[in-house]
Amino acid sequence: MPEIWFPNLGIKINELSNVLFKIGNFKIYYYGFFISIAFVLGVMLMLREVKRTKQDEETYLDFAFYAIVFSIIGARAYYVLFSLDEFSSIWDVINIRSGGLAIYGGVIAAVVTAVVYTKKKNINFFLLADTIIPYLALGQSIGRWGNFFNKEAFGSFTENLFAMRIMASRAAYVPASLKDKLIDVEGIKYLQVHPTFLYESVWNISLFILLVIYRSKFKKKNGEVFSLYLIGYGIGRFFIEGLRTDQLIIGSTGVPISQVVAILAIILGAIIFKLGGKNETSK
Repeated sequence: MPEIWFPNLGIKINELSNVLFKIGNFKIYYYGFFISIAFVLGVMLMLREVKRTKQDEETYLDFAFYAIVFSIIGARAYYVLFSLDEFSSIWDVINIRSGGLAIYGGVIAAVVTAVVYTKKKNINFFLLADTIIPYLALGQSIGRWGNFFNKEAFGSFTENLFAMRIMASRAAYVPASLKDKLIDVEGIKYLQVHPTFLYESVWNISLFILLVIYRSKFKKKNGEVFSLYLIGYGIGRFFIEGLRTDQLIIGSTGVPISQVVAILAIILGAIIFKLGGKNETSK
């Protein structure tokens, strides 16, 4: 029987390992591979845009280094903060190979890094943000495929066209809400769920395309592209997060933190679009 199955699309994957390859006992995981590809491709495209707009390449390369380091720290810190019961030692906290990175934490850390960096370098934050932000959306789209190989970040039960079946014994987790909805196929138990990793990947690649088009054809002020990212990503994440079964919850409130952050991102984006940024020629 297939390990992963899209029954309504006729797609079956007999075996899906989360390990790309091994060097001795050291494993290279698909998740890390996709994150690395996202970083490298993002930096390459960023430098292409920097050259096109005649900005300083060294400034952006320096920023990229700091942003990558602090984004990883931020993504881990965000996850740990809202999942404290999963960690019993400092080693558990810093051992990111065991899993547990929250993209919102990475984005927030990257934005804070950009604010501090542009202030120290005395350059326009919104110009830098508009130059970089489409490639963040692209990177998020690529990175989500790591969740697919990990068989995680999926949604609730569905029978829609894109319904994905995951062999329950191979899934990263089996949510309590789905234990009474397992599907038996020839004695094998399957979760049948929304492939939310796919929804978000498609949403983000679409957002990337729209941001690049807007920047090249319609942008009038610095900050507009950044604000549209906040609005677009916030809208998509709010609705997709509502489908997921592995939400990070605020204490005992039952409220997913990612949906709260999504709303705040939409509001902030709208404010920046209306009030932020100077003329796009300003450096």
